[in-house]
Amino acid sequence: MQGIEIVALNPDNIGSYGVCGYKDVKKHAELQRKIQWMQTFQPKGLTIKVLNVADGSTQGMIEYIPGKYAHRPVSAEDYMFIHCLFVGFRKEYKGKGLATMLLNECMQDAREQGMPGVAVVTRKGSFMADNPIFLKNGFHVVDQTIPDFELSVLKFKADEPDPAFKSDLENRLEAYSDGLTIFRSAQCPYSVKNVDAILESAEKMHIPARLIEIEDAHTAQQVPSPFGSFCIVYEGKIVAYHPISHTRFMNIMQKIH
Repeated sequence: MQGIEIVALNPDNIGSYGVCGYKDVKKHAELQRKIQWMQTFQPKGLTIKVLNVADGSTQGMIEYIPGKYAHRPVSAEDYMFIHCLFVGFRKEYKGKGLATMLLNECMQDAREQGMPGVAVVTRKGSFMADNPIFLKNGFHVVDQTIPDFELSVLKFKADEPDPAFKSDLENRLEAYSDGLTIFRSAQCPYSVKNVDAILESAEKMHIPARLIEIEDAHTAQQVPSPFGSFCIVYEGKIVAYHPISHTRFMNIMQKIH
């Protein structure tokens, strides 16, 4: 499409383009946290690129990082790892090959860095890209985990070992069998909103609650949810695999508490 520009973001220009719908650095704590996170991980190879269109709006983004620093509970150290891929806040930018354009940027960077391929965790629904766009571009599923997460890979070198989910995800829940535990990382800007309200409601319901801030890749890779950057655990069971609203939280708790 004409009028499409791919822009690499950094902590200095992110406010001019925004990310995940957040653009006002002064107003949005979500963006402030994301910038701080970028400052930590960009020197480690973090790349965020956005699609800027003719009217100045951002209509797509991809975020990827060397697998050693992936914020998902995966073993994919040698691979380039995609955290996020999104195209089309407006419908006219969907189905135009723009997601493939962004994927090509990632694949080119991975090749230039001598990596054996690119890996990504997918899931149907909100917060994560679904598999079809990756399968269309040569990826194939190499691992699965509950409830419906898939790990896919595109290999440049066929003899390289497959990436995999950490094998002990379910066992990790035993450590969080008492009360409510919320994990969150600034990798996902949506992890800021509603958390304070959820913790306040837990206190009113006399539920012991704690917030674990994920500040490094090692901690993210130990989270019991395949999403990695956010998770809510109640009495040893995952009640939210990704950020949810306070209303959604209360509906869940009314059924199980």
